[in-house]
Amino acid sequence: MSPGPGVIPPDLVFWLSLALKLALTAGIVVSASVVVERAGPLIGALVVTLPVTVWPAYVFLSLDHDAAYVAASAQSGLAVNAVSAVFMLGYVVLAQRRGLLASLVAAAACWVGLAFLVRSVAWSAGAAGLLNLVAYAACIALSRRFRDAPVPRMRRQWYELPLRTALVCVLMGAVLGLSHWAGPSAVGMVAVYPISTTCTMLIVHTRIGGHASAAVIANGLWGMLGIGLGLLALSQTILPLGAPAALALALALPVGWNLSVWYARRYRAIA
Repeated sequence: MSPGPGVIPPDLVFWLSLALKLALTAGIVVSASVVVERAGPLIGALVVTLPVTVWPAYVFLSLDHDAAYVAASAQSGLAVNAVSAVFMLGYVVLAQRRGLLASLVAAAACWVGLAFLVRSVAWSAGAAGLLNLVAYAACIALSRRFRDAPVPRMRRQWYELPLRTALVCVLMGAVLGLSHWAGPSAVGMVAVYPISTTCTMLIVHTRIGGHASAAVIANGLWGMLGIGLGLLALSQTILPLGAPAALALALALPVGWNLSVWYARRYRAIA
């Protein structure tokens, strides 16, 4: 049965979403990998943790579903977002002594197990927000000693940027394809999987080593907390304000949060 007038076909929504998120994520992650080498782990981490995958996911979700569905998905995603703190901390600790494959696989397996556990609980918005606050506060404190590793400057080969872009697109496409076939019950969980962070681990670890890569991810914990703020705002404002205003707020909060973190750290360093 064909969709009615003015309704975007679901397949078209999926492919438009996939193309946009591939382009945004590849551009941000590859750019951030260059920024890390030039400006250090903090700025690179704050670039990586902009909501370049989460926000487009909910934009396209709002085109295909009503506000109540998006609010419920964002609330579910908010609870699962707390799991990313443990995922990132696990990688940071393992990368000090282990290689990329062992560190990333172990951290990703931990994310999958905890994400399914969190999804099995019916979270209110307040409880999910509190879970994020506790998880990120603890993981930021535990990872603090790893976030200031020096980043070596290395000569870049001509093929590295195209290779990085292709790597990001392959991983992003695989995750998004899985979300398409998994059905709506898994949308909230898959939408907040830290794809940009995973791609950054793959690219930066192999180039500048585990210690420097772990420093980027440790700094990125602050940015992921900002994504949680955006999801909380989206879940609570899309019904009373409508999708355009709620989505604008869900984007502005993480961006403003990252800018605030950068300014606070810069001010502290100068002082």
